[in-house]
Amino acid sequence: MSYLVLARKWRPQHFNEVIGQQPVVRTLQNGLKRNRVPHAMLFSGVRGVGKTTLARIMAKALNCQSDNKEDRPCNKCDSCLEITKGSAVDLHEIDGASNRGIQEIRELKENIRFFPTKCRYKIIIIDEVHMLTTEAFNALLKTLEEPPKHVFFMFATTELHKIPVTILSRCQRYELKRIPFAELHAFFEKVAEKEGVAVSAKALTIITREADGSVRDGLSLLDQMFSFGGDQVKDEDVIEVLGLVDHTVFEKLAASLLSDDLAQGLELLDRTYRAGIDIKRFANDLLSFFRTVLICKTSPHPEELLDISDMELQAAEKIAAGQSAETLYQYFHLLLQGIEKMHYSPRPRMILEMALIKAAQAGQVVPASVLLERFDDCFRQSLSLPLQQIVQTEPVVVEANQRGDIKEKDASISRETPAAKEKVSEKITLSPKTAKTEKDENKIPSPKAEKGKPDSGDEEKTEINQPGSSMAKSLAPVTHQKDIRRNWDDFAAYVKERKPWMSHVLQLCHRVEEHDNDLIMIFSLPTDSKVLEQGENMKLLTRYIQDFFQKELKPRIRARGGKDASGNSDDSVREERRALANDPLVRMATEVFGGRVASVRTGPKFR
Repeated sequence: MSYLVLARKWRPQHFNEVIGQQPVVRTLQNGLKRNRVPHAMLFSGVRGVGKTTLARIMAKALNCQSDNKEDRPCNKCDSCLEITKGSAVDLHEIDGASNRGIQEIRELKENIRFFPTKCRYKIIIIDEVHMLTTEAFNALLKTLEEPPKHVFFMFATTELHKIPVTILSRCQRYELKRIPFAELHAFFEKVAEKEGVAVSAKALTIITREADGSVRDGLSLLDQMFSFGGDQVKDEDVIEVLGLVDHTVFEKLAASLLSDDLAQGLELLDRTYRAGIDIKRFANDLLSFFRTVLICKTSPHPEELLDISDMELQAAEKIAAGQSAETLYQYFHLLLQGIEKMHYSPRPRMILEMALIKAAQAGQVVPASVLLERFDDCFRQSLSLPLQQIVQTEPVVVEANQRGDIKEKDASISRETPAAKEKVSEKITLSPKTAKTEKDENKIPSPKAEKGKPDSGDEEKTEINQPGSSMAKSLAPVTHQKDIRRNWDDFAAYVKERKPWMSHVLQLCHRVEEHDNDLIMIFSLPTDSKVLEQGENMKLLTRYIQDFFQKELKPRIRARGGKDASGNSDDSVREERRALANDPLVRMATEVFGGRVASVRTGPKFR
């Protein structure tokens, strides 16, 4: 007798032998007991989960000659034995990929008109029914809707979405799921024991994981390992024959990346590559492992979402315990980007190496909520300290505190005066200074000042609160200034983002000069600058010039060899800038945070 592979030898012959599909099995058995079997059934699911097997068991149960209706099929009567052997004349099993045309369906319709020869019913099983043509499906419509009483149709498909809706509405659908890991592992362990082969626990776990919920795939792998290992199958045998990677490699690689040990991570990758492992398959498995770790971190019951062994689950939970969810997601996202690039690159290993390096350099990610809490603490501490102590803090700490405090201050302003908050947050930029610089510029007295001398800091504080004072005028922008001639092209590009036509006119300028507070633009032809001389355009140009160069300049337009053609520009822009610099909220912000006004921008915000 010829050898029978495990996938055929261990094919279930009774409903009790089917694993992992209890809801479907219970529905079919209850339908048989209550005589409520539909005339057309459609079994869908991934490969190797029991679609065709259930159709054959159902065919045997319908034609079973046993008197015990509670336990069909009996697998003892002539009808059951013939169907098991594949010699039943009333069972027509058709391959939808080979017989997909309308002519085959016409012959089938002609055949089912006749009564069964030996069995009680004629059973038509069409495997991979989604492969039928549109014409073939249309030819089946009327027959499926009103079939003869002696005919039952059973369809199986792996791609349910390809079947027309008109066919689906005429069938009772049974969707088969992937077999859970635990049930599949127990079944393979039972097969190995019955076959007299000793398989190590780790080797059986690898085979079960590679089966991916498919019984037939797992039995094929098990059959292959029985041929290789003989009476005993070890862990190394499975890894060597199937070309797989030990799952501990992913655990070590993930631990290396999360602990900033990039050298060990690259060494593990090189060792895997030299072993002949498919680098793309390795990358996808690594990504799946990070997904497992992330689910262990975020889900209170990860065992319900992950179909893995207990040993792998414990390893993933151990890694997830010492990391934040944000860090794990960052690593997952970076690896996902690298793997997507690998599919289009002729050098996939290089892409994966760069992805690992980028992930390792990302470091630990601090949640935004934690940063906000730290900023809140710093803000509360700053309110309880005098200005001198805030300014004399360490430079790095002061910068971090100022960033957080500025955000918190903007939020409080927004709650009180939204208009004022918009004016400050969108048009004012505060430049924090170190303790030494602030003491020199704002003349804040040292804590070691003599007691007999007047407190100059109080005098400065009083003076800064008075509008129009010398200290208030010093808040005008004095930094980030640019050279007129050297940065003229950059200024034209700056204007182009806001007014493209104005940028084109500025590029026609022959020469630019700066005299005192005037920016003189000389054009070769008077007609080139006519549009700029209009009132609104001059005001807008003044605003752009002062925003970009951070100087209170007045634009003057002259023709080559002629006089000033623009006259006096509108001074409202300058007054607006000074008013913003002297705004009480700005003065309060500079006083609390120990900073000064770096720049004032009054133009529209396009960036």
